Amino acid sequence: MVRPSLEIGSIIDGFQIEDCLHLGGMATLWSVSRPGSTMPMLMKVPKFEEGEDPAAIVSFEMEQMILPRLSGVHVPKFVAAGDFAVQPYIVMERIIGKTLLARLPELPLPYAEVAEIGVKVATALNDLHRQHVFHLDVKPSNIMFRSTGEAVLIDFGLSHHQQLPDLMQEEFRLPYGTAPYMAPEQLLSIRNDSRSDVFALGVLLYFFSTGVRPFGESETMRGMRRRLWRDPEPPRRLKPNYPAWLQEIVLRCIEIEPAWRYPTVSQVAFDLSHQSEVKLTARSERLRRDPFTTVLRRRFNPDLTKPIERPERAATELASAPIVAVAIDLAEGSASLGNALRIAAEQILATLPSARLACLNVLKQSRIAIDTALDEQGHNKHIDRLIALRHWAEPLKLEDRHLTVHVLEAFDPASAILEFAQANRIDHILIGARQNSLLRKLLGSVSAKVAAEAPCTVTVVRPSRLEESEKSPAQDEPTPKESSV
Repeated sequence: MVRPSLEIGSIIDGFQIEDCLHLGGMATLWSVSRPGSTMPMLMKVPKFEEGEDPAAIVSFEMEQMILPRLSGVHVPKFVAAGDFAVQPYIVMERIIGKTLLARLPELPLPYAEVAEIGVKVATALNDLHRQHVFHLDVKPSNIMFRSTGEAVLIDFGLSHHQQLPDLMQEEFRLPYGTAPYMAPEQLLSIRNDSRSDVFALGVLLYFFSTGVRPFGESETMRGMRRRLWRDPEPPRRLKPNYPAWLQEIVLRCIEIEPAWRYPTVSQVAFDLSHQSEVKLTARSERLRRDPFTTVLRRRFNPDLTKPIERPERAATELASAPIVAVAIDLAEGSASLGNALRIAAEQILATLPSARLACLNVLKQSRIAIDTALDEQGHNKHIDRLIALRHWAEPLKLEDRHLTVHVLEAFDPASAILEFAQANRIDHILIGARQNSLLRKLLGSVSAKVAAEAPCTVTVVRPSRLEESEKSPAQDEPTPKESSV
């Protein structure tokens, strides 16, 4: 399908494009209007060009899922979303004004003003957390203010919703975020802790009150991982007149261990609003960083340098709400196999109404040649496969919370499926197997490797002989071969 033109004057789904507000690396922001609406609106359109990071696609999917579920003055009002199959976009309320990023040339700000900003941002984060969302990318460019004074959080592409599948967590092993503001646990791929937002708020308070970022500008993984064991310079070492109450708050927010931080952002807001009541500890008087012996203990503490395992789900939850992954071959000529997989998935979901179906496809990468993100027609391969997976799942009529689609990019499809299953605690894998061929006999099949090595139950499905010979689509019953590994 031909995508609609994106230029001033164009009309997309009733929205008229008026002006380009921002041309970013991952998305373009357009000012739009619609007959009958007086609210200022903007349209966010992702950039899916050659060389773009696949995470940008997944991030945009996450924002499309999360933003419609948010409400209140601390987030932009959601208006509409565009289909990936035609033109993906998000239309939302346009917050008039600049982001907090515009204040950077003025740093450091007066302490009272830093506290006032902190209260507003903490209040916005508290409202977000009450809606089961952790932002996970709190930084000046993602904070705006209404004319009435309330802080508004924007850009939810890296956020985690407690009641929705976390596509960023499920598809990527590397942590995503903005380096100077990422909490230590985020570097260990932990995305379900509200105290990560407390940490980012503390970094912002430190930066705006001293003019120095507590953990520097490093964007290398090695540089960022230092914050797992190395604390920053106390603000009072940089500014002798730094208030004790503010240092107490800031250093508590950016503690390495989440348990040592404020448990909620509402408590941060309270202390910033009641400075005389802040309980001062040794933090407030510190002039030096932790001694080298403390740093060494942290550095070689294995509990701080390995990902924290998610708590095991209860046996009853595992039984009633498993995650079923179905590996779907989208190659030409695989329709009968896809139909058989759909029937098998439908049979499983009929007995487990709370289950979630994760539809997988592997975009195979070449070990030698340079892969391109676009096909011969200029379409993004990743997006085309996401659309095809959703089309495959349409007959199942699943709600959003029960369905996710994932395009994995890897040299070895079987290994990619196994890694996905291991990382995401998959309970059951459905995978198709075609008829034997010389190549499969020589190299081994993907389904055989998955069935042999998967950490969960695997059902290998073949299409019926009648369907493979294109005789009678009415007799397309799958032939499952189940292997519990």
